[in-house]
Amino acid sequence: MGGRADGGPAAPGDGRARGGSRTPPAGSVRDGRGASSGGPVSGGLGTSPAVDARGVRGAPAGGSVPGRGPGVSGAGPAETRAGHAVPGAGPGAEPGSGSGPTGAGVRVGPEAGVRVDFRPGTPDLSLFPRAAWSAAHRAVLSRLPHPALGYPDPRGLPELREVLAGMLTRRRGVVADPERLVVCSGVAQASTLLGFVLRARGLDTIGIEDPGSPEHGRLFASTGLDTVWLPLDEEGLRPGALADSGVRAVVVTPSHQFPSGISWSAERRAELLDWARAVDGYVMEDDYDGDFRYDRAPVGALQGLDPERVVYAGSVSKSLAPGLRLGWTLVPEALLDEVVERKRTMDLGNPVLDQAVLAEFVARGGYDRQLRRCQRAYRERRDALLAALAEHLPGTRVSGIAAGLHVIARVPGRFGPPERFLARASAAGVALRALEEHGTARPGDGDVRLVVGYAHLTPSALTTGVRLLAEAVGATREG
Repeated sequence: MGGRADGGPAAPGDGRARGGSRTPPAGSVRDGRGASSGGPVSGGLGTSPAVDARGVRGAPAGGSVPGRGPGVSGAGPAETRAGHAVPGAGPGAEPGSGSGPTGAGVRVGPEAGVRVDFRPGTPDLSLFPRAAWSAAHRAVLSRLPHPALGYPDPRGLPELREVLAGMLTRRRGVVADPERLVVCSGVAQASTLLGFVLRARGLDTIGIEDPGSPEHGRLFASTGLDTVWLPLDEEGLRPGALADSGVRAVVVTPSHQFPSGISWSAERRAELLDWARAVDGYVMEDDYDGDFRYDRAPVGALQGLDPERVVYAGSVSKSLAPGLRLGWTLVPEALLDEVVERKRTMDLGNPVLDQAVLAEFVARGGYDRQLRRCQRAYRERRDALLAALAEHLPGTRVSGIAAGLHVIARVPGRFGPPERFLARASAAGVALRALEEHGTARPGDGDVRLVVGYAHLTPSALTTGVRLLAEAVGATREG
């Protein structure tokens, strides 16, 4: 079924849109266990079929596109093993480790000795639309009345909530009532707002995807909630593990799962919402890069299927710049007053001028133009990365490439083992993120699984970086 004529997401009802021990101390991460209805995801390698120079062989959710050279193939799922806390997921983790879709804990500035940085989480900041943003800023300053510079509505400026609601309805298929939209400082603040509200209601644990973002654990730990890993398979969250976990709240990334890149199936989306209704629980949907889908229609947001059970959150961190600290959350009616009050006591609301500029920028069509510009650039960079991997690290399998700003690269074990591979890369100045940092899986097949970010690197830098990596691990000697 094709996408909507206006370029928006598929309708929520179609196949692409749907988708006994004591709790550890606050801030710890434990494992959810339960029966599986399907094979697990090996650290989230997705469902992509093989990709080679001849093009796509099948196109399941989270599917693949042609590479520019031979030897890059899609990766299927492998084994997931529970029982291990993720490095960096606890409260004492290194600030720069485990960056995830929320963007919390990301790197600040260049690092000594790093020649090329493949770690995910950062867009190309040189694409920020300075001229259009400046024009919107001037327009706002010329007409903003003096009283508007007083303390704002903690939910956000009405004009911004109106234009965001319209945009999100059109682009992401959400049910967006401006009265239930709260402007916040990115998904990170949306997470903490929800965490404080859930903790005040008596919840003590929230589930996070395995593999997933350790940053989710850190953020909810700051609100007093423990976190439990909930394993995924090729279709999404495994319902048996969810039911057995005992949690009544989860945070998920169903449109483009972080980091595996899979898109949850319609069945798993429906099962998740059925679970939420049955336990009187809530689902937080972190829609961190839902607008960046390159080879097919966008996948509609989960929130459109049940806005009373899903707390939807997004931001401009990937589309414009994380430094703007502007985001939004759509809140179920039952939680709205508590979330707004928590936002009021936390910071009295986001800066008025920044909100007004974003409202002007969106209303003028600047945001849509920016997304189209970024999609063109990032698609080109993704293709350059695939071609470089095919040329310099032959046999590497890649998944999660249909959307987003990163891919999963599974490098053959002959270039490993993983520990030596990562050490040699680091010594050569190539910064990498191992997939095992994002979950409990520790496959024993010897392959090296990487979460490779590409949006912030030019095509030439991507090619050079992969060549440096290949030289460091001995791939050139092999050829």
